[in-house]
Amino acid sequence: MRRRLLFSYLSLTLFVLLALELPLGVSFANAERRRLVSDVQTEAFAVALRADEVFAATGDTELSELVEHFHRRTGHGVVVVSEAGTVRAAAGRGEPVLNSTVSDDGALGVALRGRQVTREREFAGEDVLATAVPVLDRDEVVGAVRVSSSLDVVAERTQRNWMLLAALGGVVSLVVLLVSVLLARSFTRPLAALDAGAARLGRGDLRARVPVPDDPPELRGLAESFNATAEQLEALVRSQQSFVADASHELRTPLAALSLRLENLEAEGGAEDLDGALAEAHRLSRLVDGLLTLARAEDAVRAVSEVELRPLIEARLDAWEAVATERGVELEVDVADVQVWSAPGRLEQVLDNLLSNALDVAPTDTTIKIEAGAAAQHVVLEVRDAGPGMTAAQRARAFDRFWRADPSRKERGGSGLGLAIVRRLVTADGGTVTLGSAPEGGLAVTMRLVGSRQPVTASAVP
Repeated sequence: MRRRLLFSYLSLTLFVLLALELPLGVSFANAERRRLVSDVQTEAFAVALRADEVFAATGDTELSELVEHFHRRTGHGVVVVSEAGTVRAAAGRGEPVLNSTVSDDGALGVALRGRQVTREREFAGEDVLATAVPVLDRDEVVGAVRVSSSLDVVAERTQRNWMLLAALGGVVSLVVLLVSVLLARSFTRPLAALDAGAARLGRGDLRARVPVPDDPPELRGLAESFNATAEQLEALVRSQQSFVADASHELRTPLAALSLRLENLEAEGGAEDLDGALAEAHRLSRLVDGLLTLARAEDAVRAVSEVELRPLIEARLDAWEAVATERGVELEVDVADVQVWSAPGRLEQVLDNLLSNALDVAPTDTTIKIEAGAAAQHVVLEVRDAGPGMTAAQRARAFDRFWRADPSRKERGGSGLGLAIVRRLVTADGGTVTLGSAPEGGLAVTMRLVGSRQPVTASAVP
């Protein structure tokens, strides 16, 4: 937007400058030409008046001094001829020599016939403006005077005027550019702040606010509306998170008490019914734990730090090794020495959920593989199992809350929140997670995490 504003301001300025300076430059050029014509004509009449006084009285000596004086004073070429066309006096480059005869069809020939004439001609390789006037004695033509001046003088003055106009236009354009930059910044800075604030809010930073500018009023109102909307959104999300967290905490206590009472009743008989009740109580407890974890995962912004991926994965495999051995499943790891950016505890929760899901579906004597390595500016972490896998339609819904690929897992205590939690946590760290088919026939969970060469300062859930 800033470029468009600057382009608009400069385009308008250039249009106005051209509209003003082109006619002004042409007017200057015409004025210089008119001034030269006036100077040459005035000088020609002045020489003719003086020549009339000395023409017959003193001869050619004083006439030559007069002509030379005018030439030195103005730099113009001057020539005086008699009635017969014979040169009586001359001064200036290229003028005819004394006692030579001029042509009848030239400017001097016209002047000898009693008429004033001003012409342009090419003389000695340059354009010349010449004015010829008759010398009169009692209304009788007794001679003629021609004064010539190079038109290069007009060209030089015109060029100088154009250069001054161009310099003036450049200064005006520079001033307009500076003012335009300031104006554009005054408009775009609040818009850039709004854009950054909207991006932060879109990433889940519910504390995102933008400064409210004093001017213009439209942007001030927009910034105030954005902040008010952000405050309302933060209040709604905080209220929802608080409700889920509070409900989870409140439910855990009676569930724990119910489980304890059912366990105490187990010795009194009805073991089958009690086992079912205990299983339901444990399932509800895990569901509450999942809801609480999901609520915590939706915490808007948490500081991230550089994490060594290999030690973290090995630690989680050690924690799950006993469960895997009990179920006859082998855990295999192939992780390069890479680092990622992640908030503390997030990747541990991600791996725990994925390993729990994989162990629930992996057949005996199969292997769960965990691989990680650098890929461009990211780190790819993949967890694969040899379970039944998912169809494309199932994978499309797998990240939905409370959705289960196998409804029977509900009876075994599955909450349907594992993959939803995984996606929330991975996305919160700036990564992505996708599902696919593993070569072993099961499910492949592929995560693209932010590598350490792409540092970030905070992470947020969108």
